[in-house]
Amino acid sequence: MSYREQLENLIADNNGIIVTREVEKQGIPRHYLTLLSREGMLDRASHGVYVTPESFEDEMYMLQVKSPKVVFSHETALFFHDLTDRDPLEWSVTVPNGYNATKLRDSGIQVHSVKKSLHLMGTTDVETLFGRKVTAYDKERTICDIIRNRNNMDIAILNDALKRYLNSKEKNISLLMKYAKELRVQKILRSYMEILL
Repeated sequence: MSYREQLENLIADNNGIIVTREVEKQGIPRHYLTLLSREGMLDRASHGVYVTPESFEDEMYMLQVKSPKVVFSHETALFFHDLTDRDPLEWSVTVPNGYNATKLRDSGIQVHSVKKSLHLMGTTDVETLFGRKVTAYDKERTICDIIRNRNNMDIAILNDALKRYLNSKEKNISLLMKYAKELRVQKILRSYMEILL
C-alpha cells in the first residue's frame, strides 16, 4: 500500500480529521499532507491539524487535538454526563498547573488548573455531538469539581447536578468520597448530601 493510500485510509478512519503527529507516527512522510492540501482534498484547520472539506468541524475534538492536556470539566462535563439541562455558554476545561492557557482563555474558554498529580484523576472518554471521543472528567470527579468551585457558579446548577447524580443508577458513592478526600471537599460534600438525601 502506498503512503498516499495509507494516509487516505487514516483520514477516513479519523472521520476526516488528521493530525501531523499521527501521520508521522504511522511512518508516512509529512509532504503527503501538503500534496493532499494542494489538490484540495485537505484543508489546514490549524497548526498540525488538517480536515477534509466535507467533514464538519467538531470544535471540541479540534480543541483537544490542538491541546491534548485539556480535560473537559465543570459545567461542560455536567452537560456530557446529562447532569444539567443547560448547554454550557462557554466550555470549561482543566489543565495541570504551569500549563500556558493564555490562548485558551483568549478564545473564551473557562480554564481551571489543578495540581499535576490530580489532573488525570477521574478522566474518561465521552463523545461529542459529532460522535468523536474527547476526554472529560467522570461524574464523580465533576461533582467534586463543581463543589470546589461553588462560589463561582450558579447554585441552582450545582443543586440540580447533585440531585440528578444522587438519583442516577450509575452513581458510585465510594468513588465520589475517594475523590472528595483527594480534592479536600469531603465535609462540604457531606453537608450537601445530608440536605439533599
